[in-house]
Amino acid sequence: MKFYRLNRLFNARSNRCFDVAVDHGFFNQPGFLQGIEDMGKVIETLVDAGPDAVQLTVGQARHLQSIRGKEKPALVLRSDVANIYGKELPETAFSLMIEETMLQAVRLDAACVCVNLFEIPGSPEVHGQCVANILRLKPQADYYGMPMMIEPLVFRPNEEAGGYMVDGDLTKISHLVRQAVELGGDVIKADPTDDVSEYHKVIEVASGIPVLVRGGGRVSDEIILQRTRDLIAQGVSGIVYGRNVIQHPDPRKITQALMEIVHAD
Repeated sequence: MKFYRLNRLFNARSNRCFDVAVDHGFFNQPGFLQGIEDMGKVIETLVDAGPDAVQLTVGQARHLQSIRGKEKPALVLRSDVANIYGKELPETAFSLMIEETMLQAVRLDAACVCVNLFEIPGSPEVHGQCVANILRLKPQADYYGMPMMIEPLVFRPNEEAGGYMVDGDLTKISHLVRQAVELGGDVIKADPTDDVSEYHKVIEVASGIPVLVRGGGRVSDEIILQRTRDLIAQGVSGIVYGRNVIQHPDPRKITQALMEIVHAD
């Protein structure tokens, strides 16, 4: 059954995926709502643009799944919530799972669920929580036939980078991607490396598991389009972009441009 759902996630033309992440409001972080204040309108725009998938939470999935017809993007369900995105780590940091994750995903007709695997300087306990979350989800994923996308994120120190900023070190990213694969990820959503020309090494350590690359902070059109072309050339199986779509002046056009790169080279 996982294979059936993955068929909905990956485009038949290219066997790649463009997933637009719109789950930022889950994390209660100032600035994360920019561009997604009106979720009904956001989803309407994205469905019109036609990406392969949209990543949403249990509370917002209704906006996508209530749309009639079979042409709408697949749902990727965000399964965990954390409080580690600020300029300072809180005294009690956490990464918590929604209850009965895979059953909720099945009821919402999701094609995949997404779960974090954080590596945060000064917060090893959160990494431990993430590993425990994934170990608990893996048997559920197999039982319900629900693909599990693991999101290994290597942070720079929060106080240095303002939270949620990528450490683009190839070695750190490769090792965390490999751990995600070893834990049983069916799809990997990974950080970009500082040197995109080295990304084939990340693909190699993923050992045949599809790797989608996340977009990170908002950058210019020229940078995001060129980076995407370079990543596709390195062998990635797609992209998961959020702010570079939803905070763009024309989300529909940037989505269509990225779809052409991902699916038509």
